[in-house]
Amino acid sequence: MTVNIERPELLGAEILENEVLSASRAPALPRIVGVGTATSATSYSQQEVLDAFGITDPKIRSVFANSAIERRYLTLPAQDDEGNRHPEPQGDLLDKHKALAIDMGAEALQACLKRAGAELSDLRHLCCVTSTGFLTPGLSALLIRELGIDRHCSRSDIVGMGCNAGLNALGVVSGWSAAHPGELAVVLCSEACSAAYAMDSTMRTAVVNSLFGDGAGAIALIAGGEDDPSAVTEGPRILKFASCIIPEAVDAMRYDWDRTQGRFSFFLDPQIPYVVGAHAEIIVDRLLQGTGLRRSDIKHWLVHSGGKKVIDAVTVNLGLPRHDLRHTVGVLRDYGNVSSGSFLFSYERLLDEQVTQPGEYGVLMTMGPGSTIETALVQW
Repeated sequence: MTVNIERPELLGAEILENEVLSASRAPALPRIVGVGTATSATSYSQQEVLDAFGITDPKIRSVFANSAIERRYLTLPAQDDEGNRHPEPQGDLLDKHKALAIDMGAEALQACLKRAGAELSDLRHLCCVTSTGFLTPGLSALLIRELGIDRHCSRSDIVGMGCNAGLNALGVVSGWSAAHPGELAVVLCSEACSAAYAMDSTMRTAVVNSLFGDGAGAIALIAGGEDDPSAVTEGPRILKFASCIIPEAVDAMRYDWDRTQGRFSFFLDPQIPYVVGAHAEIIVDRLLQGTGLRRSDIKHWLVHSGGKKVIDAVTVNLGLPRHDLRHTVGVLRDYGNVSSGSFLFSYERLLDEQVTQPGEYGVLMTMGPGSTIETALVQW
């Protein structure tokens, strides 16, 4: 490797290139070639959600009011003749999850393929992610049937990993792409958070109900060797992943059975934003280790919209300007936390800005149950 003394800012890029590329045999690095998102049909302001359920407790109302969320997409139970909404049994919620996951997933997948300039017939691997319901056969099989995708399309499903799972899936599918250069793969995160919506007067439920919304995001990958004249040259390359699990906080975010209500419900420990923030530095330093890059070299930060306190904790602990997390903040404001697909909504907004330049680096970050932080390093 030749170090460019006249342009020392290239040193980090050259070191990273040397780490991920062999001088004689360049591996097939996957590139992100498309993204698409979708939501359920109806959006609600926080005030409208409070009114829909007749919530008058001032403490609970303050949780909704201070969430930094303006609107979310939700599929709430229908009103009865007197205008009341009643809790749905677990079986109905599973049916809701299946219907919404398929509808939103199909829309996000097709939007993603359109942006990638591809057709359903081009798809060779489909990986589906969801944590808001359980399906067997999995969402991937249901979508292949629903959309008439080639029956020989390989597939995988990641279930139950929560809000961090989009990057877990991206890591797995990046490996598939590298092993199948030139073939199109898609990661699809489809989260029907309305199917995990409990209705009671507890603060535990209020925290969850104030935060999550329905949404799906899809991201398309193609890998190609550097010496391949037909290789895709548009879109950021995925260079590296790093993970960090926090075993002492394994119960801080969980989806478990509520025996009182006879259904599943989600729990968020109030301390989790600070736990995540305290470990953000550790995982980002690990991601950048050996690359020659510093945090200040990262131009674009796409962080999971986990909640106002989570975003604030990550911003403070990484020493980032608020502007760097503008997409994360905007997605939280307009959609709430859409679980595993949140970072794809942010990525879509970044692309729509058309501000990325060749050679720039970006960090993707998600966090969720485990407690886990997942990261990826990309370069345009």
